[in-house]
Amino acid sequence: MRNEKFALERHQGTNTSSALCLGALVANLKEHNMKKILFIDRDGCIIQEPADEQIDSYEKLQFLPGAISNLGKIARELDFLLVMVTNQDGLGTASFPEDTFWPAHTKMLDILKGEGFVFDEICIDRSFPKDGLDTRKPGTGMLRHYMGGHYDLANSFVIGDRLTDVQLAKNLGCQAIQIASTSNPDAALTTMDWAEIYRFPQGKTARWKGDSQDFRDQY
Repeated sequence: MRNEKFALERHQGTNTSSALCLGALVANLKEHNMKKILFIDRDGCIIQEPADEQIDSYEKLQFLPGAISNLGKIARELDFLLVMVTNQDGLGTASFPEDTFWPAHTKMLDILKGEGFVFDEICIDRSFPKDGLDTRKPGTGMLRHYMGGHYDLANSFVIGDRLTDVQLAKNLGCQAIQIASTSNPDAALTTMDWAEIYRFPQGKTARWKGDSQDFRDQY
């Protein structure tokens, strides 16, 4: 990840209004240049979640309609860090051996990479709900390094299908995009359409990559 540093001139004077204007300018400059983040769930969001909630074979690996192409467009056209945040109950235990998890997971990542989409970070919690760990969504234990004021969380999004994803957005100070068929007033957007998910941050907060190019989707 790229860290950007900005040098600001120190202006001295007695004009109070000028000092206030300069302060606002500095605040706006910092906010404009802080990186935004898409925190993206995996199961039920990028790929279909089976009844047993374990994608432990290639046969169970099925993408949500439109997820692959629209994630590719997000990576190419929008200026967000891309972070996967997923709960995988008991991963590495007898109930969910790791050697059944990684092949399908790696295949999914390879398919997305073919569209130009690569996660900057992948955060996997392996605990069970009964463990009560804060690393498990909606806890923020895996994401504390994004919460120190160096990222524009107010204009970032959590994308997921569960209420825990919406709650994670609240806990992070982000906006929520919920993949669901029933409207949720706590989410900035509720939809089953990945094309709508791709378009939504554009109208809200996203900066385009490039200066004058129009990257809007053509349908």
